[in-house]
Amino acid sequence: MPSGHFNANAAWITLWAMAYNLLRATGALASAFYARANTATLRAHLIHIPARIARSARRITLHLPRNWRWQHAWTHLFDTVHRPPEPA
Repeated sequence: MPSGHFNANAAWITLWAMAYNLLRATGALASAFYARANTATLRAHLIHIPARIARSARRITLHLPRNWRWQHAWTHLFDTVHRPPEPA
């Protein structure tokens, strides 16, 4: 553990568990392949994206590279997370 104090180590474990669970949920939302993929694959394909962030007229635009191999999975994940809620 990074610290010699019990409470600090408990906080590190809690943060690790939250990050792990968020990453697994991200993989499950992206596709069936990523639902079973290991953590390194999820980080390499969905988290570490080679994008450029641009800002113009108070809007943030994310420029993804052309012919990026994992673009379909990433855009599917983005659309799934940002779709409007279904009517009740």
